[in-house]
Amino acid sequence: MAVTPLYKEFAEQLATSIREGVLRPGERIASVRIASQQHKVSVTTVVRAYELLESRGIIESHPQSGYFVREQAQASSKPVTRARASAPEDHPAWQESTEVDVSRLVLATLKTIQQDGTVPLGSPYPNPALFPSQRLAQYAGRIARSASQSSVFDDLPPGHPELLRQIARRYLENGLKVDPDEIVVTVGATEAINLCLQAVARPGDTIAVETPTFYAMLHAIERLGMRALEIPTDAQRGIDVGALEERMKTQPVAACMVMPNFQNPLGFRMPDSEKERLVRLAAQTQMPVIENAVYSELYYGNAHPSSLKNYDREGLVLHCSSFSKSLTSAYRIGWAMPGRYRDQVEKLKFLNTLATPTAPQRAIAEYLTQGGFERHLRRVRRSFAQQRELMRHFVLRFFPAGTRVSEPEGGYVLWVELPGEVDAMELYRRSLALGITVAPGRIFAATNRYSHFIRLNYSYPWSREIEQALKLVGKLVQELAG
Repeated sequence: MAVTPLYKEFAEQLATSIREGVLRPGERIASVRIASQQHKVSVTTVVRAYELLESRGIIESHPQSGYFVREQAQASSKPVTRARASAPEDHPAWQESTEVDVSRLVLATLKTIQQDGTVPLGSPYPNPALFPSQRLAQYAGRIARSASQSSVFDDLPPGHPELLRQIARRYLENGLKVDPDEIVVTVGATEAINLCLQAVARPGDTIAVETPTFYAMLHAIERLGMRALEIPTDAQRGIDVGALEERMKTQPVAACMVMPNFQNPLGFRMPDSEKERLVRLAAQTQMPVIENAVYSELYYGNAHPSSLKNYDREGLVLHCSSFSKSLTSAYRIGWAMPGRYRDQVEKLKFLNTLATPTAPQRAIAEYLTQGGFERHLRRVRRSFAQQRELMRHFVLRFFPAGTRVSEPEGGYVLWVELPGEVDAMELYRRSLALGITVAPGRIFAATNRYSHFIRLNYSYPWSREIEQALKLVGKLVQELAG
């Protein structure tokens, strides 16, 4: 009989207390150190339990304040009502920009995807057990004990000098020379993307995006009152640069937002020739390009993929990334390399959130200094590559004829096209009733063009539970396919 890991037992105890109302939404929970003392478990056990609960959406971390019960932790699992398409699926949506209004659907979907006890096939987060939590906790603890030596000015943009140096060094190791002075540390890649978009465009402007695309890109456009121009995107070659160029002849495009490496949800690696072509188009038209590179470290091949930055000679590429997908999601440390817009992004960072806490920056910097990051990444990449094959195999085995799956070259998500008559939102609701989550395709576009697609997460170790969950989802797909 399998023994439940101690951190999972502790996480379940805390989750039960939240469900029973002992801890209420918005309340602060014990710090890692205090919880370790109170429950007589190691700091590592507490950190891993908190990361697990955070990945499930039960608690959340507030920089410099600790962990809190999320407001929706006790929310009802009432199904989300079906969203109506803003235009018929055969509408030539490539021709017009679209107002973006997906945040409510995404939020409602993510709340249920992260419910405690569900099989997280729809989760956007990697398995937190893969992260070197113990070492990071040790560094963070030592830094916290010496916090009296720090100054409030240490938190100000652009970021902690040693972290800036380590980030630049990492790029240099992967073949890209970066000036540390260009880097601005942010609260995750999401803030970096928002700041970069705010620096290059104004409300009402049109922003070209891949379709499907990661919903955080759409959120940034929606938040700033802009319009999305969805550009056809190939599952092997990425955004159709030719189609983008044609659209730009008929309507102004203020900026373009792309994920050229292991895009979420398609998983492709854009060929170098297409990356260079996109940057060349940007230079010809003076169009800023915001590059989301959060998955670039999670490649399956033998060499790190190139970045759009490798081809940028005019500072038009605003490169955004973070450690959330490759090292730890607990600290929410990201960064932007905004090229010619660097000073504007730093100013907006100061105006928007003032600063990024120094302690997590220093903890990550120390981890990078001590070495072991590449060894950690190799282990993660091997795990993801193996689990990709298992997920693809069993989806094609358990799902009905007509199902098609992507072939990700990195990352940890699989894009699944279901038979055309299947409603992915209905599948999402029925799966949730069985304790299984999937991510419906509706949340990956400004329009309802992916109503029969889902995205699956394969970052968790293969288990009987996951295999059984896929079988059940496959049966539901068969029923919905008639």
